[in-house]
Amino acid sequence: MSSARIAAAASVGLLLGASPSIAHDTWLLPARFALPSGATVEADLTSGMAFPRLESAVAADRLVATGLRVASRPAPLKPLRSGPAALRLSATAAAPGVAVLWVATRPRTLSLTPAQVEEYLPEIGASDSVVARWRRQKRWRETYSKVAKSFVRVGEGVADRSWGEPVGLELEIVPLDDPTALVAGSELRLRVLRSGRPLAGFAVSAVAAGEHAPVMRSTADDGTVAFPLDRPGAWLLRGTLIEESRAPDADWQSLFTTLTVSVGSRP
Repeated sequence: MSSARIAAAASVGLLLGASPSIAHDTWLLPARFALPSGATVEADLTSGMAFPRLESAVAADRLVATGLRVASRPAPLKPLRSGPAALRLSATAAAPGVAVLWVATRPRTLSLTPAQVEEYLPEIGASDSVVARWRRQKRWRETYSKVAKSFVRVGEGVADRSWGEPVGLELEIVPLDDPTALVAGSELRLRVLRSGRPLAGFAVSAVAAGEHAPVMRSTADDGTVAFPLDRPGAWLLRGTLIEESRAPDADWQSLFTTLTVSVGSRP
């Protein structure tokens, strides 16, 4: 855990009276990645610095959009219960297939110290233009929002390929391979979309459960990027888009996106 993440957590706690910071990742972690047909899908929404450990619950009133879609049929993803470490969400799958779950949060604004920013920017793969402006300005006030997705196989669902369709998030990671059929040693291809269009030159990182050294790569001109998944278990894909803000109370606006998948053992 970097000192920037620790310091940022303390900073946000003072500013907002809550523990999650912009340096935390926020993700959806299904209770089970494979379920029988007709089962209720449940997933934990949490913010933390050590995937997949549940650390800090996201308040239900911070969510502006949630959903579950399977076989192109949407259903509401609703809060079930909340604890200190996670908000449990649930939905009933309308049909067998590969269900995509998603959430989006309301924006929040915070400030970081120069020391915090110097560690934060490399961690998220900030662009040269962002770093250059930071060097000139030496002030960091950021309004951030977060989106998170995950996938669960419900029943057999072999014919369902709706998992490859975006759900309409402002910043979204869309898999190009079935995210519920991954095995250790396979490659996961992804496309990153900004407002529905491919986002080129965007830094995405991948980290396996229990690891602290993510692999970071940039998207190609068509928004695609690929990662080898060399071990079984849960994986987190993540990225952060930072742009200049026109709001009077912020210098920057950012979108954080995550995607969780489960990788099976090779037969």
